[in-house]
Amino acid sequence: MIDTQGNGLVFLLCIPRSGSSLSTVMLQNHSRIFATQEMWFLMNLVDLSKADSRVYGGSSIIRQFYQAMVSEDVFEKACRSFALEIYNGFLEGSGADFIVDKSPRYYYMLEWLDRLFPQSRRIHLQRNPLSTAASFKKVNRHTGESFDLLQSLNSPKLDMKAVDLTLGLTRLNDYFAEPHSFAYELKYEHLVMRPREELEKLCAFLDISYEQGMEQYGQFVDSTKADMFYSMGVGDPFLSSHQEAHQNSVNNWKEILDRQEVEMYCRVLGANLFHRMGYSEQLREAEQWTGVRVEDNPDQEVLHRLEQQLSVASGCRWQPNYQMKAWKNNGQHPSPMQNGSEQDEPAKRDPALEAMVTIRQLQAALRAADQRLERGYTERERLKKQLASAHSKLQRIKSWIPFGRQISAWASQRRMVRGGKS
Repeated sequence: MIDTQGNGLVFLLCIPRSGSSLSTVMLQNHSRIFATQEMWFLMNLVDLSKADSRVYGGSSIIRQFYQAMVSEDVFEKACRSFALEIYNGFLEGSGADFIVDKSPRYYYMLEWLDRLFPQSRRIHLQRNPLSTAASFKKVNRHTGESFDLLQSLNSPKLDMKAVDLTLGLTRLNDYFAEPHSFAYELKYEHLVMRPREELEKLCAFLDISYEQGMEQYGQFVDSTKADMFYSMGVGDPFLSSHQEAHQNSVNNWKEILDRQEVEMYCRVLGANLFHRMGYSEQLREAEQWTGVRVEDNPDQEVLHRLEQQLSVASGCRWQPNYQMKAWKNNGQHPSPMQNGSEQDEPAKRDPALEAMVTIRQLQAALRAADQRLERGYTERERLKKQLASAHSKLQRIKSWIPFGRQISAWASQRRMVRGGKS
C-alpha cells in the first residue's frame, strides 16, 4: 500500500505525445505494478480552491472559504488523504505493490508533487522534441482536429499544445537537471529499439525483477488490466494496432513537419535544450535540412508570452527553474517497499478479494466504454441534424432558382421596352 510519503507510488512524467501510453501498456503487464490510462486528478486537486463557476453558484464563497479558513497545511493533508484513498483503492486486492500514475501535464504542479509525496519514484520520459511535435500533428490529423504548429506557437490566445511543447518541456528538464535517487530517465527511442533491456533497467530502479515478456503487450490484450487500459480511450490512438514496440515513429518528423515549422520550433526552444536532452545529433540534422543555424538560447519573447497566457488562464505561479527537491533522512533513502527483506516474498492473496477487484476493474472498463459510446451517439445525432439542416437549406435554394430565372426574364423584357435602359 502507498504511504503518506509516497512509497509505492510512481509518477511517469512527460509532456503529451512522448510515448507514455507505450511505456504504461508495458509496465502494467508486471504482476507487481498497477498502471492504467491517464488519471490527471491531482491537477484537479491542486486547483480545487480556485472554485470554477458552477450552476449552483457560490464560487466567491468557496474561494473565500479556502483562502480564509483552510490553512495550506490542512489543505495539503486533505488532498494527500484523498489521493491515497484513490491510489490504494486501485491496489487493494490486486497483488500489486506499485501504482503508476501516468498523467502528461503533471509538469503543471511539480512543486505540489514534491510536497505531497516526497518519496514517490519519478520517471522522466524523454523524446526528441521534433518527433513529439510531429506526433501532435499526426494524431490531430487522424482525429480530424486541426493543429498548425506555427499558428499554435504564435497564437494570441492560450494553446495548451504550445505550452506542452515549450514550457512543459523546459520545466521538466529543469526539474530533472540534477541526478536524484528517486528519479530515472527513460528515452522513448531506446525503449522502442531495445524494450526488454530498458524495462529490465526500469524494474531495477523500482527494486523489482523484470518479468518475461512484459514488453510484448499484444500478448496481454485479453487481460482485465488491458480491458481497463483501452476502455479509457485516451493516449495514443495507434497503440492498439500494434502487438509490440516499433521504430516507425522514431525519426519521421521530416515526413510530417515542414521546414518552416522545424526552423521556428527549434528557434523557440534553443539549441541548449536539445543538447541538454541528448538530441544534439537530431538538432544538427534539422539545421542541415532547414539551412538555418539555431541559436543557443530560446526565444524568450515567445516563452514569456506563453507563460503569461497560462498564468492569466489558470492562476498558477511556478518557481523559476524549479528542480526536484532532495529528500532528507540522515542521507538514507529507503526503497519504495520500506522493507527490502519482504520484497521477494510472494503476497498472500484472498481469492474472493481478487475476484472483487477484477469485477471492479471490469465495471470501470464498461463504464468508460459506455461513456465513449454515448459520446459517439450524441455526436452522430448532432451530425445528422446538421446534415438535415444543410439538405433543407439546399432545397430552399433550389426552390429559388426558377423564380430567379423568372426575375431575370422579366428584367430583360423591361430593358428591351426601355431601349436597353434599366
